[in-house]
Amino acid sequence: MRFNLRGVDLNLLPVFEAVYEERSSSRAAQRLAMTQPAVSHAIGRLRALFNDELFIRHSRGVRPTPVADGIYARLSGALVAVRDAVESTRAFDPASTEREFFVAIAHPLGPLMAVQLRKRLARTAPRSRVAFSTRSRPIDQERGLSEGRIDVAVDWLVPADERFAESVVFEDGVVVMARRGHPALRQRSALQVAKTTGLALLRPRIDGEHPVPAMRELLRLPWRDMFEVSELIEVLMVARATDLLAPVPSSMEWLGREAFDLRRVTAIARLAPIPIRLVWHRGRERDPALAFLREELHAAVHDAIRDR
Repeated sequence: MRFNLRGVDLNLLPVFEAVYEERSSSRAAQRLAMTQPAVSHAIGRLRALFNDELFIRHSRGVRPTPVADGIYARLSGALVAVRDAVESTRAFDPASTEREFFVAIAHPLGPLMAVQLRKRLARTAPRSRVAFSTRSRPIDQERGLSEGRIDVAVDWLVPADERFAESVVFEDGVVVMARRGHPALRQRSALQVAKTTGLALLRPRIDGEHPVPAMRELLRLPWRDMFEVSELIEVLMVARATDLLAPVPSSMEWLGREAFDLRRVTAIARLAPIPIRLVWHRGRERDPALAFLREELHAAVHDAIRDR
């Protein structure tokens, strides 16, 4: 027999969500415009409902129990779906919306794109809120898009899945850079450059052949050495301090020059372009708030690229 929800006060669930995400009853109360005693009372009722302590107090707030972790994993996507269902039936007004958005940007310029989006939303949707993940190696991005925890992503590696829609926002590329005075800067043959030096590389996100055609083209050269790191900034640091070369997105060449005193190795021609895409779940395509977010993000990405 299925559990009867009629006996459950569903108003308790957003309280659980807020306490879990804020890790604090007082911050949850501020977020929900409730008093702290009211939040504590709601959590008490949830403890009785789920037959678990749910949150353990400590010096900086509360820590969820394993049962609370499991509940949140199942509940968060459902609450997002309910909010989206309600929002999609109402006329969307950017000027008055209090919608909360979450954007994932795996591109190295992600922080600057995020800044530009915040600036745009401050003008066009001043009461909205937006949070970001700018991890270069995103965690569970496809699942986040499917569950509604991520509204839209900016990425060069997109899921090969019919559940997701995408659009190209701009085309990036790859240039190879070296420290000032490096012998490779004077060489004219890409083959000779490869035979006499090595690469500092950003570790691929997936196993097997590199998913980016431009990088596959570069890696076919007979490099003497390969050194993998986890972040682009580390690639630049290694190239500045060693004789290893740095493959860098074309959009980030300015950073290599200005912050790390690197120069482009002209013996290695510009490689195939890399399409950078917006990605979202098709099931949320008709949500006017998310359509608005995608338009604003598209413009913000171009603002960030243009400024550089």
